[in-house]
Amino acid sequence: MSTPIPWPPDPLPKLYPIVDAHLTARAGWEVPAFAEALMRGGAALIQLRAKSTATGPLLAWADHLVDQAARYGATIVVNDRADVAWLAGAGGVHVGRDDLSVTAVRGVLGPSTIVGLSTHTLEQLQAAAVEPITYAALGPVFETHSKASPDAPVGLEMVRQAARVAGPIPVVGIGGITLDNAAQVIAAGASTVAVISDLLVGGDPERRVAAFVAALER
Repeated sequence: MSTPIPWPPDPLPKLYPIVDAHLTARAGWEVPAFAEALMRGGAALIQLRAKSTATGPLLAWADHLVDQAARYGATIVVNDRADVAWLAGAGGVHVGRDDLSVTAVRGVLGPSTIVGLSTHTLEQLQAAAVEPITYAALGPVFETHSKASPDAPVGLEMVRQAARVAGPIPVVGIGGITLDNAAQVIAAGASTVAVISDLLVGGDPERRVAAFVAALER
């Protein structure tokens, strides 16, 4: 049985913004500018997600975000692409159940970087809990439109059960998370909430992140 990798030594930040390249472009934002606005607002852990972007532009974004993050004391995680995370010197990678295996990711990035894994059921979470992961993402918690074909919402009760099943492994609630419901997900047992679309509400992501941070620290 593998032992989960305890990164970071302190708890994960309660807010985990995801920079989705498609959504940010649709809202009129460039990826680097949007990510920096999140950092100015207080985001300490940010994921770069650009599933349809070619390797060259994706690596350029990752390089830029890692440089930005160094100035703000933040950490960048790259969705799916362990190779890009390694080349850019990112803090880690997030993978789905059908992506590169956690063991293979560890072989690329080493034992001390962040490796997150998506789960949608308690059975998947139980299987994930014996892999060398940093956190398990569970969702969608609520109805979401940030994916073309999302799974059915799992709800807050599943978050409560997941927190018990995961034990010491942080559970990241994802899917349909908004400023209005984020605190409920934390109260249900999630260590962290990942936010995507709601970061764009109001057109001021710096202020939106600051509002999330304040709400989750109450």
